[in-house]
Amino acid sequence: QAQLVESGGGLVQPGGSLRLSCAASGFTVRAYGISWFRQAAGKEREGVSCISSSGRSTILADSVEGRFTISKDNVKNTVYLQMNSLKPEDTAVYYCAAGLKAYGSNWRTAAYDYWGQGTQVTVSS
Repeated sequence: QAQLVESGGGLVQPGGSLRLSCAASGFTVRAYGISWFRQAAGKEREGVSCISSSGRSTILADSVEGRFTISKDNVKNTVYLQMNSLKPEDTAVYYCAAGLKAYGSNWRTAAYDYWGQGTQVTVSS
């Protein structure tokens, strides 16, 4: 069955970097828009970044523009989120999600077919 598995989270100091991975199985990321969401404790889930099925177009939330980069490796069937210059406010559980109509959907939950289980990112000194 289709599955998304995130990895790469952890504890990092402010200003540090992490790379999250979202490995897909049971479907090919080449055909899907893939997004990263995050949810901090006590807050609503928010969209962070999205990459189109072709991989040629990306969207970044204003809060991470210039610090985060999303990319896709079709051979490995994996999507990455490179996070640099991390801030304490980036602390959250990060989820990846895939949808045939995800790109440009303005983060609508209904646009996503598959979700991962999440990985914790904690930015603290």
